Amino acid sequence: MCDDRTFRESSEYLDGRSELTRREFGAVSAGAGLAMLLPRAADAQAVTEQDVEVTTPDGVADCFFVHPASGTHPGVLIWPDILGLRPAFRQMGRRLAESGYSVLVVNPFYRSARSPVVPEGASFQDEATRNTVIPLARALSAETHVSDARAFVDFLDAQAAVDPDRKMGTTGYCMGGPITMRTAWARADRVGAGASFHGGGLVTDQPNSPHLLVAEMDAHYLFAIAENDDMEDPEAKNVLRETFDAAGLPAEIEVYEGALHGWCPPDSAVYNEAQAERAWSRLLVLFETALA
Repeated sequence: MCDDRTFRESSEYLDGRSELTRREFGAVSAGAGLAMLLPRAADAQAVTEQDVEVTTPDGVADCFFVHPASGTHPGVLIWPDILGLRPAFRQMGRRLAESGYSVLVVNPFYRSARSPVVPEGASFQDEATRNTVIPLARALSAETHVSDARAFVDFLDAQAAVDPDRKMGTTGYCMGGPITMRTAWARADRVGAGASFHGGGLVTDQPNSPHLLVAEMDAHYLFAIAENDDMEDPEAKNVLRETFDAAGLPAEIEVYEGALHGWCPPDSAVYNEAQAERAWSRLLVLFETALA
């Protein structure tokens, strides 16, 4: 989860780099640069996209819905990282849709603000950004995660582009990682695959720890763990393995060497293209297997 440690270690990483300055990073992160950073699949499908409003028990969430231009496909629910729904996650949703999925990318902070909650190119390294997003994240809870998950899954099930006979998938980044697990638990009848990328708070000593829900899930899983997150809590991955094994559920759990917390979104200050692409390829394998 993004915190003071994340800020400190990311800053040390950036200070040690010579080939990409902060100014250059800001330029490449803007608009068209994102499309250049994310390669398209050779068999990419034409897609249709729109901004949508999803009614939840607590209000109306502004979200981004993108799907192949024809046919019905498995639904996928994407939970962004702490910077929320923004151009980078729209691009990631688009890319997944081009691979044959009907994708809803949500604004987890809709109770407080419409997306984007930070300007394009904003970085967690900036104090103003941290002061904006950390209170938004802390205002959420296990209960809001579950109620939102149920509403978003219901929305997907009501869409003509979603195949009702195939299980759904869910992916989450940073704070979105544990939300995928609560989603897979809350709608075990519909969610057949989940993926957490540099997710935080997956295993805690609290009674509402996400890993305690695994026994009541029916989802195959991918956990792509940042190297520095693993150094901070090396036992978490072992607990996850034991928990999924006990539940009889497949789970691919791997520490990505050299990847820092937040390495997957292309607008991240610590974006690691090689490891992000490998994690993306494993996500596609998971969905091809579990949502077939």
